[in-house]
Amino acid sequence: MTQHIDFYKKLQEIVKNGKIPYVIQSGQGAYLTINGDEKLNFCSSHYLGLAVDGRVKKAAKDAIDRYGIGTGYRTLAGTQILHIELEKAIAVFKGTEAAVVFSSAYLANAAAIQTLIGKEDIVISDELNHASIIDAVRLSGSKNKFIYKHADMADLEVKLQEVSEMRKTPKSNGETPLALIVTDGVFSMDGDLAPLPEIVKLAKQYDCLTMVDDAHGEGVMGKGGRGIVNHFDLVGEIDIEVGSLSKAFSVLGGFIAGKKTLVDFYNQKARQRLFSIALTIPDTAAALEAVKILQESDSLVKTLWDNTTYLRSKLQKLGFNTGSSQTPITPVMMPSEEVAKEFSARLFEEGVFATPIVFPMVSKGKARIRVIPSASHEKKDLDFGIVAFEKVAKNLNVLK
Repeated sequence: MTQHIDFYKKLQEIVKNGKIPYVIQSGQGAYLTINGDEKLNFCSSHYLGLAVDGRVKKAAKDAIDRYGIGTGYRTLAGTQILHIELEKAIAVFKGTEAAVVFSSAYLANAAAIQTLIGKEDIVISDELNHASIIDAVRLSGSKNKFIYKHADMADLEVKLQEVSEMRKTPKSNGETPLALIVTDGVFSMDGDLAPLPEIVKLAKQYDCLTMVDDAHGEGVMGKGGRGIVNHFDLVGEIDIEVGSLSKAFSVLGGFIAGKKTLVDFYNQKARQRLFSIALTIPDTAAALEAVKILQESDSLVKTLWDNTTYLRSKLQKLGFNTGSSQTPITPVMMPSEEVAKEFSARLFEEGVFATPIVFPMVSKGKARIRVIPSASHEKKDLDFGIVAFEKVAKNLNVLK
C-alpha cells in the first residue's frame, strides 16, 4: 500500500505546477471565446480558416445524415467510400500515385517509419524534427540513428559518409540496410524550411530513401497549398510525404502519399492502420471538402500570405525580431522565458490570445511568442493585434 501512495504522491509533485490550458468556447475562427470574452486568435494553426468554413461544416453534416458517424477497422468493416474518395483526392492534390489516410498525423509518422525500418536499418534525422518523428524512430527499434545539425547539409553529408561505410556490412538476413533521411518540411517553432533540394541531391548520391513530414506546409506552401515538395518543384523526388489534415485543412487525421507500391505496402503492413479505427464519417467528409476547396481555388492561400506579409512587416517596423521564418509561423523573440510568459499574459488582457513558447519546446534562450495569422483575419484584426503588441512591448520595455 505504501508503494501505491508514494506513486501518486510522486505524480502529484510532478504535475502540481502544470498550467491548466485555456478552454475555448467557440469555433477556431479569427477570434476565440475564452471565459466568455472574445480574444483575437493569434496562435492557431488553422491557417486557412476552414475550421469554421460553411462548406466544410455542411459536408460533415450531410455525411452524418447519409452515413452516420462511426466507422471501424479499415481491414474489417471500416473502409467507407468516403475514405477511398479522400485518399484519391489527396493523391491528386499532392501529385503522387496514391495516398493512405490515418487517424492522426502522429500515427502517420509512426507508420511511415516503423513499417519500413527495422533494428538493423538506418535513420538520419534533423535535430529539430517533430516529437512524432523522434517517437517513430524509437518505435522502429533501429539501433542505427544519426542526428544531423539543423538544416546543415555539410553535417548531413558527414553522417551519410559514415552511413555509407556502415551499409557495406549486410544485415543478418543478407540484405543491405535501408537508409532513410527524415526531415520536417516546415519547422514549427521557427517557421524555416528544410533545404529539400540539397537533401534530395545527397540522398541520390548516397542511395538513401527520403521522408518529409509536411504538417505545417500542407495548404500553405507550394502552388495552391500543395506543400513544400511542390514549393521546391520536387514532386516525385521524395519517397515518403507525410501530411496533416488538422492544420490548414482544419479537421483531423494524417496521411502518407507516394508511389502506389509504397502505399499498398503501408495498407497491408502498417500497424497504425491495421489496429486503429478509421477516421469518422464527419471527419472524412470534412477533410475531403477541404481538399476540394483548395483544388478549386488558391484564394485562401493568397489571403493567408497577404496577411503574413502585412503582419510581419508591421512587427518588424516596430522593432520586433521575427527570426528567419519563411512561412506564416511568425516567432516574436523575447529576451527571456519570464518576459515571454508575462508578455503573453498582458496580450491576453488586451484581447489577444498568443501563447508563449519556452523550454523545452525551444532551446533555453530562444523564448518567443509564436504568432500565426490566418486567411480568416481581416486587416483590421491584424492591426488590433499589432497595436496590442506595441503597447505591451512598451510597458515591459521589450523594444529598445
